[in-house]
Amino acid sequence: MKQKLIILTAALFLFAAAVSGAYAGEYRIGPGDVLDISVWKNPDLTKQLAVLPDGMIHFPLVKELKVGGITVNELEKMLVTQLKKYVPEPDLFISVVQVNSMMIYVVGKVNHPGRFSINTNIDVLHALAVAGGLNPFAKEKEIGIFRKRDGETISFNFNYDEVSQGLNLEQNIMLERGDVIVVR
Repeated sequence: MKQKLIILTAALFLFAAAVSGAYAGEYRIGPGDVLDISVWKNPDLTKQLAVLPDGMIHFPLVKELKVGGITVNELEKMLVTQLKKYVPEPDLFISVVQVNSMMIYVVGKVNHPGRFSINTNIDVLHALAVAGGLNPFAKEKEIGIFRKRDGETISFNFNYDEVSQGLNLEQNIMLERGDVIVVR
């Protein structure tokens, strides 16, 4: 039993490392996310920080940094530039250890409506699956996706019947932080 638990734990760590490595560079940091920032040979600069609601973090020597909306790679470049003033050739490693900002909402005639925290890029079809699928009363041809952008709401139509038959797959868009799917 103990050996099975060790193998399962090791497999989960490998899977988590593979997934986080694949998306770490392109993931956009958001409020509530927890970052682990390590500066090699500088234990005083190794910190685990939560991104504040305004998208800021407080980091030693650099003070405040606006990180909301940028990628991990962009943050690394920004921190290296700032730390060079104090640390010769800073060697950084940054990881998102907890994703709390990537929320989508699925409401209406699905089996498990609600708010879902996702840690990877997903499309509409996958989001509907996360919400337990459509219930028997859902109008499969009348699903809407609503997205806020620059203070305006953009809407997209999604026809489950067509997509499930492999037709008009372009309507199975990738979701973004804060998207709302309404199943009528």
